[in-house]
Amino acid sequence: MADKTQTPDAISAYYQTRAAHHGVITSDWLAQAQAAVEQPDSSVFHDLGTEKPFNVIDEFNGWRKQPDLAEAVAAIRAMAAVIRASEATTMMELEIELKKASDTLKSWDKTSISLTAGCDLFIRYVTRTSALEYEDFNSAKSRLLERAEKFGEISCKARKIIAMLSQDFIFDGCTILVHGLSRVVLEVLKTAAQNNKLFRVLCTEGRPDGTGVLLSNELTKLDIPVKLLLDSAVAYSMDEVDMVFVGADGVVESGGIINMMGTYQIALVAHSMNKPVYVAAESYKFARLYPLDQKDMAPALRPIEFGVKIPAKVEVERSARDYTPPQYLTLLFTDLGVLSPSVVSDELIQLYL
Repeated sequence: MADKTQTPDAISAYYQTRAAHHGVITSDWLAQAQAAVEQPDSSVFHDLGTEKPFNVIDEFNGWRKQPDLAEAVAAIRAMAAVIRASEATTMMELEIELKKASDTLKSWDKTSISLTAGCDLFIRYVTRTSALEYEDFNSAKSRLLERAEKFGEISCKARKIIAMLSQDFIFDGCTILVHGLSRVVLEVLKTAAQNNKLFRVLCTEGRPDGTGVLLSNELTKLDIPVKLLLDSAVAYSMDEVDMVFVGADGVVESGGIINMMGTYQIALVAHSMNKPVYVAAESYKFARLYPLDQKDMAPALRPIEFGVKIPAKVEVERSARDYTPPQYLTLLFTDLGVLSPSVVSDELIQLYL
């Protein structure tokens, strides 16, 4: 259930920093992400000259500056740095440090589903081995660090895997409708263009922050034919569409998704007109949530400008995302494979056990 104690006017930390976040987006995600993976370890240690104490939020924000690095992957990298910088002398102390670091990162933006899921999955993946109980601490710590680095590398490569898996579903002459600026969807379309597939894309404008305009700019750089639509023109244009491709802020236990506001209504229109709705989402966005309706999740509020003065008595809906139930989705492309919505709960069990 949503946290009823949250301040109603609090803007999500993600949306407070969104402008800077999108300011570094490029069309070549993999090269930038790989550069982040291979960055020298010196960037994550204490500054020995000044004895600056390690701070997981500073580390997290440092990784977030990497071009096109996902928020959850930045958190995973910061958590790995916690292990590297730890002065713990027992496994129990180290696990407590990791738990505290995870809680600190999740509290940075309590509305971020991928951030919470990424931290939770990191803890499960890194510490999930009984063999650690039978090794000396230094050896166990080294193994933890190896697993942490491996998890980070897997997460960084997720988008490329998803892009490859989706190619059989994109055919020459097709028209694809996209909504919002999903970097994994951008990677899917970029890969299709590199494979010399001929298709065109309809981009919703993505009000109020113009994410569709940003995506159309990126697609134009790739010489992909693009048509920009008003958000309200989705039903009007659905006859032209062969498939819908969207990303996800989070994939929930029901097999549904939480994503940018407007995804639900697009899925409803597509479903009514027998158009497939495909979701591209990394496995670190699989969250242990089961929303029952649109209000059954913590709101992620964003600032909205209408260009004209709004009277104080007028209430403005500022929620940034909605929930799309699984019956309106066709397939989910993930780094775990191509899944039907009904299989998601099984994959979540495997991830979190």
